[in-house]
Amino acid sequence: MIKKIARNTAIILIPAAIVSAFLPWENLPFSLLIGGLLGIMNIRALSWSIEGIIGTSSVTMKMLFFSQFRFVMLALIVVLLAYLKLVTIPGIMAGFSVVFSQVLFVGMRHANKSSDS
Repeated sequence: MIKKIARNTAIILIPAAIVSAFLPWENLPFSLLIGGLLGIMNIRALSWSIEGIIGTSSVTMKMLFFSQFRFVMLALIVVLLAYLKLVTIPGIMAGFSVVFSQVLFVGMRHANKSSDS
């Protein structure tokens, strides 16, 4: 399912980045792609965490640490890139939004397919 989310996100974000290259914001295309990449990496890490929780009877300290570490690293990367003016916040948020909308759409399709069977 994550591969399908990543593929659909790339299908949307790459043309959007090309089109946004003609807009007056100079870092918007890079911001869109970085936002999408960070969103996909976050969803992948969340998937690993959930698989780890499902496999055990309780949440371990390792999983809790990894969850907090992932959040802090994501925040640090976004703040650092914004501070260095390599990305724009609206572009990163748009990239995140595309990933999370794909999570919803692909998840809904998967749920509907599972309930029909």
